[in-house]
Amino acid sequence: MKSSGKSKLQIHLLFWILYYILEVYLDFYWSRYQFPDFQWQTRIQNTLILELGYFLVKIPLAYSLLYVYENVNIKRFFKYILYIIIVVIAVLGHRFFTHYIIYPYIYGVPETLDGKELSGFINGLVAFNSFMDLIFMVGLVFGVEITRQKNLLKEQISQLKSEKLDQELSMLKAQINPHFLFNTLNNIYGMALKKADETPDVILQLSKIMRYNIYEAAEKKISIAKDIENIRDFVHIQQIRHHHLTVRFNEDIDNPSQEISPLILIQFVENAFKHGVSESLGDTFITIDIRLNNSILTYTIENSKEERQHEHSTKIGLKNIRRQLELLYPQHSLSVENLTDKYIVKLIIDFHDTISP
Repeated sequence: MKSSGKSKLQIHLLFWILYYILEVYLDFYWSRYQFPDFQWQTRIQNTLILELGYFLVKIPLAYSLLYVYENVNIKRFFKYILYIIIVVIAVLGHRFFTHYIIYPYIYGVPETLDGKELSGFINGLVAFNSFMDLIFMVGLVFGVEITRQKNLLKEQISQLKSEKLDQELSMLKAQINPHFLFNTLNNIYGMALKKADETPDVILQLSKIMRYNIYEAAEKKISIAKDIENIRDFVHIQQIRHHHLTVRFNEDIDNPSQEISPLILIQFVENAFKHGVSESLGDTFITIDIRLNNSILTYTIENSKEERQHEHSTKIGLKNIRRQLELLYPQHSLSVENLTDKYIVKLIIDFHDTISP
């Protein structure tokens, strides 16, 4: 709110400076015909002074009308009454300043209508001229303020959308982490029962992964190099448990610092183990191919499977990740092939077209 107030002050201050310059120019131009005998230096001096004097009428008028307009506690009928009263008072003030101060004290001559006929304090023509001068200014002020408020509203809506996106992504990540840890701890539990020599190494590897999930994954984005390292740690844990597993890991990254939302890629690997390798009794394989070229990521995973499996086994695991991809990378491409003996998942992300959470 403080920054918004500061922005409003700056915008209005700039408006009045530009409006003052415009009015000085117009009045100086008009004075050539009204006072042809005056030197231009005198005319510009008079114009600078009188336009500052008019601000004593115009600025209170503008902000009085804005106050009534923005006050939701005033009923519409009474607003119209207040509008009329404020404008009438402003017209009278404008006329008083013009008739009794500007002409006799600044121009040094009586006010006239056409250069010859004297003008009274108020009549139809001079009142209309004052009214149009004030209404022109009021229209500009309202245009600037309404435009500023609309832009502020757009920024607030954009911020709310961003906050909602962050909240939804956080909820989705919260659903991922317990599931991942539960599966990994089950693996370690099975190894501990067998008193496997690799158990300490797996625990150490899990500690590294948990550190990643707690600290690194809390960031909105992370380098793809770190994300791939986390995948390798995860695969290493699984390789220790699955002795009949063959893993092929192909990596071709032209920009290791390319940022990506954490925990996106590892979920496909986790699904490959959960719904493929872990359910197979014989020799199994998993092939991970990740390539990044010119900010376009191509990520392919193939894994073995048993011939008879529930068709919806991978759909449950992919539902969460699909939602994240929709939020973060709306132009992504994701295909899942459920063949007789293997699954093939292919993800393509163009980082040129992403949404920053």
